[in-house]
Amino acid sequence: MADVLKSMTLRGLDSQLAAKLREVAEREGKSVNQTVLDALRKQFGLDKSRRFTEAHRDLDYLFGRWDEDEFMQIQQKIDSEQRIDSELWQ
Repeated sequence: MADVLKSMTLRGLDSQLAAKLREVAEREGKSVNQTVLDALRKQFGLDKSRRFTEAHRDLDYLFGRWDEDEFMQIQQKIDSEQRIDSELWQ
């Protein structure tokens, strides 16, 4: 197993670069540390291809469209499908 460098200090970060790192980290919902690691991996061709990260939006129009009665009808249907028919298991 390869040794892992636990920490590293970067010197000479000017305020513009530091601000950009914070901006990108915040936009991507990451820490500054993770943002730097991701940038280094990408720069050196070590970034991993991500699987199953595609965001699908094809059903977004359905969210928030059911009223309480419709929700209860759907939930009752789901509940009825989850019942075990004991005659089938004897």
